[in-house]
Amino acid sequence: MAAVAPHSAEIEALLQHTCTTIPQSQLHVPGPDFIDRSFVGSSRPPQVLRSLGQLYNTGRLAGTGYMSILPVDQGIEHTAGASFGPNPMYFDPENIIKLALEGGCNAVATTFGTFGAVARKYAHKIPFLVKINHNELLTYPNKFDQIMFGSVEEAWNLGATAVGATIYFGSEESGRQLQEVAAAFARAHELGMATVLWCYTRNNAFKTADKDYHVSADLTGQANHLGVTIGADIIKQKLPENNGGFAALKFGKTHKAMYETLAADNPIDLTRYQVANCYMGRIGLINSGGESKGATDRDEAVRTAIINKRAGGQGLISGRKAFQRPFAEGVELLHAIQDVYLDQSITLA
Repeated sequence: MAAVAPHSAEIEALLQHTCTTIPQSQLHVPGPDFIDRSFVGSSRPPQVLRSLGQLYNTGRLAGTGYMSILPVDQGIEHTAGASFGPNPMYFDPENIIKLALEGGCNAVATTFGTFGAVARKYAHKIPFLVKINHNELLTYPNKFDQIMFGSVEEAWNLGATAVGATIYFGSEESGRQLQEVAAAFARAHELGMATVLWCYTRNNAFKTADKDYHVSADLTGQANHLGVTIGADIIKQKLPENNGGFAALKFGKTHKAMYETLAADNPIDLTRYQVANCYMGRIGLINSGGESKGATDRDEAVRTAIINKRAGGQGLISGRKAFQRPFAEGVELLHAIQDVYLDQSITLA
């Protein structure tokens, strides 16, 4: 396959970057045998290994150790009108599944309601990742909490290959969320399903006048580390944009190595610190695609994929950039992301 064409001087620089922080030799890197290397010796039951095999061996990235997942839970998280207004066809849940299939995704991540409407038609065609908790936005004034919308057993009955959940680390409710999700993930493993954790930070104090530390490498890295501790098989995290959150906010425990030797300002180096906190890549890191900004979406998606791959991550989970545009364009954008992971000339930094 031809190399991904440079779209800007920044992308060219990312393709040429050499990481001098955490060496790639210390990472558990993606590959066709990733499940054998990272999970066969773990406590995961055989049925979970089978589910992970379905996730890693579906779609255009099958057999590579990389993942491309379509997430569409924004109808709850961001309101349906705001999410599907740009492309109303996705008010119909079946079109969400069709986009994931045509887009060559490893899995589709969405809600109990979406899967409940179409499960019998599609459960055998693409792995289902059922999002079991959400932040609802109808309480006024808004409150930011993740609450359970259904049970792990219900996800299993829908034919789920995996369950997903969010924890708002740093929020007042994070302790309860952590306990709920840990219990849910343990039950999911008992039933043979894989687990995916959205490890988001959320606290108004994390955003200062000049910087948003919700996307700081040290804070998001620690969120990842908490996530792998409670049994997540895959970690979803926002791409880091800065570092030094603990130091700037004057809380937590730090070591100078976190800022001087384990991470640097380059986004690949910042993301590698996130990978390191996922047990050096034993648990795969997938980064989120972010909101749709229109004409620049494809370039931004390719940029994020390059950063994730070169850092040692395992893929992208990108939704709004794909479903908030015409169907064919959404498919093309998903393929552009996948092409980065298929391109053997794009290697670890």
